[in-house]
Amino acid sequence: QVQLAESGGGLVQPGGSLRLSCSASGGTASEYTMAWFRQVPGKEHEFVAAIRSRGSGGRSYYDDSVKGRFTISRDNAKNTVYLQMSSLKPEDTALYYCAAGRPILSATRDRPMYYYWGQGTQVTVSS
Repeated sequence: QVQLAESGGGLVQPGGSLRLSCSASGGTASEYTMAWFRQVPGKEHEFVAAIRSRGSGGRSYYDDSVKGRFTISRDNAKNTVYLQMSSLKPEDTALYYCAAGRPILSATRDRPMYYYWGQGTQVTVSS
């Protein structure tokens, strides 16, 4: 059983930056595809970014809404995944979740493919 714990959320002004961290325990994060999803009240979880395990290619994926502004990375030695967020917009405001799974390539963006989830960290972009 893998436990995931997110940190790094907070209040930031539009145009600012934040780095979210997702620390894994009880398992080896490098063996999983790791992803970030976000959710606002009343809406479904939205895919943000994912990084596949080294064994499945290690490629990164992004939603079009964050491409060029967000970067996902992993430090296997620390069993941690990061989401560097820059040029933040008010519409990025959400509860951000870290997730782990082993989706097939074509399902990397699909929420049901991830079976370990953290509790979430709130990101608020506002002036």
